[in-house]
Amino acid sequence: MSLLDNKNILITGGSRGIGKSIVEVLVKNGANVGFTFTSSDLAANNICKELNSKDAKCIAYKSDASKFDQCEKLVNSFLDDFETIDVLINNAGITKDNLLMRMSEEDFDKVIEVNLKSVFNMTKACQRVFLKNRRGSIINMSSVVGVKGNAGQSNYAASKSGIIGFSKSVAQELGSRNIRCNVIAPGFIKTEMTDNLSESIIEGWTENIPLKRPGESIDVANLCLFLASDLSSYITGQVINVDGGLLT
Repeated sequence: MSLLDNKNILITGGSRGIGKSIVEVLVKNGANVGFTFTSSDLAANNICKELNSKDAKCIAYKSDASKFDQCEKLVNSFLDDFETIDVLINNAGITKDNLLMRMSEEDFDKVIEVNLKSVFNMTKACQRVFLKNRRGSIINMSSVVGVKGNAGQSNYAASKSGIIGFSKSVAQELGSRNIRCNVIAPGFIKTEMTDNLSESIIEGWTENIPLKRPGESIDVANLCLFLASDLSSYITGQVINVDGGLLT
C-alpha cells in the first residue's frame, strides 16, 4: 500500500519546477493526478508518458486557472476522467518583480489574477465536490515572501499573503464538513528560474538560511505528500514554511 492509493488529485501549474516535482511524488505514491499547464504541450505530455502506469494515472489539461470559466470546465473534465476529487493543490503562479515606483498597474493586476484569483477560482469550482463527499484536502502554495514581504515584490507578496488569509478563512468555513485547507510557504528553492541567478546572489540568500543551503523542489513535494495523505487528517488552517529556517 502507498500513502495515496486511490486518491484523485488535481494540481494547477504542474509542468515544471516545484509543480512538476509535486506531480512526480504524488503519482509515485499511488495517486491519480491531473495537472494543468498553459504553454508547452510537449513538456506536459512527456510527463504523463513517463508517469502513467498500471497503478496510477496522470493526465495533463491545458487550462488557465486565472479564468473562472476555464476552472469550471477543468473540474468537469477531471470528474469525467477520474470520477471524483480528493485533493486540490493550487500551485500556479508567476512573478513580475519591480520596485513600486516602477511597477505598472498591469503587472500588479496580472500577478494578483494568476496567483490569488486562481486560488479562489479553483477552490470554489472544487468545493461542490468536496461538500458532496464530506471530505477533501486543499493545499495552497504561498511563499515566505507572503509572510515577511520582500523589496521589489510588492505584487507577489500581496498575492501570496492573500492566499494565507483566504486559506485560513476556508479552513474555518469548511472544517465542519471534514474539508481541510493548509498553506505551504516555500523559501529559496532551486528551480529552473534560480538556475539563472549568479553565484553571488545564491550565496547572499543562503547566508541568511540557518541550514546554509537552498531547498530542493522535492522538499516542497514531500510536504504536499503529507498534507494530501490521511497522515495529516487533523491538520487544517496552518501555514507551514519550507525554508531551511529562514523565518526562524
